[in-house]
Amino acid sequence: MWGKHVKTPFFDRSGRDRTSPHYVVRSAKLCALCIVATICCASGAFFVPNTALIPLLLINAALLGHGRYLGGRVRGLMLLFATQLLITSILYLLLHGVERLHEGGLAVIRIMLAIIPGWWLSIVCTPQRIGEVLSWCLPRKWAFVMAASFSLLPYMAKETREIYQMQVMRGANITAKALCYPKHWPELIYCVLYPLLIQLLKLSKQMALAAKLRGFGSHKRPTHWPD
Repeated sequence: MWGKHVKTPFFDRSGRDRTSPHYVVRSAKLCALCIVATICCASGAFFVPNTALIPLLLINAALLGHGRYLGGRVRGLMLLFATQLLITSILYLLLHGVERLHEGGLAVIRIMLAIIPGWWLSIVCTPQRIGEVLSWCLPRKWAFVMAASFSLLPYMAKETREIYQMQVMRGANITAKALCYPKHWPELIYCVLYPLLIQLLKLSKQMALAAKLRGFGSHKRPTHWPD
């Protein structure tokens, strides 16, 4: 029986696993600068004219390279881009024809340019520092929820990959070749998205219970977990 080859982790000279995410921003002030830069890049993806997209593409390419160097997984982003491009192209062909097909591709590119900065931020900044910075301008409960959401991104990406692999092993028609046919798209929803949503709700409940047991919200000046 054939087995899938598992890639062994790569360690640099410091002994750090280069295949797992590694937070490099641990200062609150530097984290604030990263958040501002992320907001500017993500907003620019929707507001800049088409002629200014090339510099924004170069910036996002640099963010992709930096995030990949720190252990972030680019495969999920590429799969998301390919899926969005395929669905959007089909819809534009059906609704507008070939003449406006380039508009659909441009819309998908802008969406990805808005996603990449947030992906990079979740890799370089620790969740507790993000929560600390957000608490400067937001209610602490809102800051906690947003920081927890950022901390869940790597975990949910891993859960999505594992659920997808298990469903493919049991014979679900959700492989890349099978998804070329629209009749298999509903199977992707109830085989992957529904279990992922249930797992996310379960994890959110556990996090809320953990915060309640630790007295979250009972102090006027909450502290943040040190690095």
